Formats: sequence, structure tokens, C-alpha cells
Amino acid sequence: MKRWQILNAEPENYSGQAVDLLSTVGDVRLAQQDRVSLLTALADVDALIVRLAFQIDEQVLAAAPRLRAIVTATTGLDHIDLAAAERRGVKVLSLKGEVDFLRSIPATAELTWGLLLALTRNIPAAFSSVLQSEWQRDRFKGHDLAGRRLGILGLGRIGYMVARYGLAFGMRVLAYDPTPQLWVEGVERVSSPVELFRQADVLSIHVPLNPVTVRLVGKSELDQMPPGSFLINTSRGDILDEVALLDVLKSGQLAGAALDVLSNERSDSLASSPLIRYAQTHSNLILT
Repeated sequence: MKRWQILNAEPENYSGQAVDLLSTVGDVRLAQQDRVSLLTALADVDALIVRLAFQIDEQVLAAAPRLRAIVTATTGLDHIDLAAAERRGVKVLSLKGEVDFLRSIPATAELTWGLLLALTRNIPAAFSSVLQSEWQRDRFKGHDLAGRRLGILGLGRIGYMVARYGLAFGMRVLAYDPTPQLWVEGVERVSSPVELFRQADVLSIHVPLNPVTVRLVGKSELDQMPPGSFLINTSRGDILDEVALLDVLKSGQLAGAALDVLSNERSDSLASSPLIRYAQTHSNLILT
């Protein structure tokens, strides 16, 4: 049987055990790529392993005439043109639907909570001030979480974990999910997203990106939030209207936001992102 040619284009921290297993069926190349080098490297590749650094579109697929499988250790698949892959007979393997396994992975939920604490407690700004040999305790007073209302938009695997963290911190936790698979004792169910936005002192977004959720959180939704509230997004950048977010940050309607995702995060124009430019001179927006 002919051995597969397997390229891992994002090999940082990749499991040696996984390499050993893959080596039983093919020749494995671990080579960090940029988009230009990836297009060249794909000519003889049968299986491509990626995470989220690349947009696997028609151009990439056309550069890989032998490609039979794309493997991505993600649940979201918006970085892959699934229709183009199907047309070319390329199978896409992901973690989507691997519910039991994913319940043991708390990384995104823990990051969400870290961002929430950093934002509400002004930690990055206070750290930057100390690096300037300043010690201005009163300038960086934060906000208590106990007793405040945490709104969870999407109570799936990650939303479920974040809800539990909120309860542990003494927050009043509310959630909206049209088809909840899980529920947490002590979490209040609200009847609509609008009701969630109106009540949340801190809103945390945990919905998948699909045609229904693109710009799900826009100007009208953000305008519903209480003055001085906070927003966290660790889901996907395109779920949030970034122009509307900037408006409410500038106006003070939102006290702050923390994002681990941007709508153009895989674009060559990332440096020109209005959010990045704003965050360079304002401490009420954290980007990671």
C-alpha cells in the first residue's frame, strides 16, 4: 500500500505520540507554513493537518491535487470551505460532535474567565502602569463580580463551564440558548437574546458561527446592555459587529470588552483592524 504524505502546517506543541501513530500509515512532515509556502508545499500532500492559522479555501485546495483529507483539531469549521472540499472529494475530520471528549477540555472556558477577570479588574492597565514605575492603586480599582449578573449567550459545552465559574464567584447567572443540551442548576433561563442583553452586567458569547449567527450581536443588541457593562467574546469574530462594538466603547455604553477572536484574524490586513488601532490607545479593550 502506498504511504500517505502527511503535512502538519501548524506543528507547534504537536504530540509526539500522534506523530508516531501517523507514521504507521504515512510520511509525516512537521513544517510551520505561511500561506505562500503552504500553496507550494501541498503539491504532493495526501493529508493536511491545520488548526486556525489558515483559511482553507478554493485556492488552497486547487494547489493540492492529491489531497484526500483535512484534519483540524477544532470544533468550528469556518476556516475551511466545506463545499469546495466536498466537490473535490476531500474529507474533513474535526472535533465537531465529539461531545464526551470535549467535555474534558476546559481551555476556552478558562481563557474566557481569565479575560473576564483581567477586564473587570483592570489588570493589563495596572501592569503597564507599574512597568512605568508608577504605583496608582486608586486609578485601577476594579469591579466586584459577586452579585453581578453574568449573561451567557449559548449554553453549550463552553457556556456550561463558564456558567459554573460564574456561580462559584457568587454571580447571578442568566443564559439564553434556543436548544440547550445542558443546563446548570442555579442558572436562570431567559426567554430571548434581547432579555439577556438587557440584564447582563457581563455578557459572554458562546455560540457557533453559522449563517444565522453572523453579526448576531450588533448595534441594536449592544444598545440594550446596561450602561457600564462588559462583553467577552471567545467564540468567533464574525458573530460580533465590530463597528458597533467600537461605537459603544467610545460612547461609554460599555465599560469594556475582551476578545480572543477578530473577524479578520487570518487576513493580511489584520494590522489595519480598527479594533487593534483602538486598543493601542485605550485600556478598555483587551485583545488576545
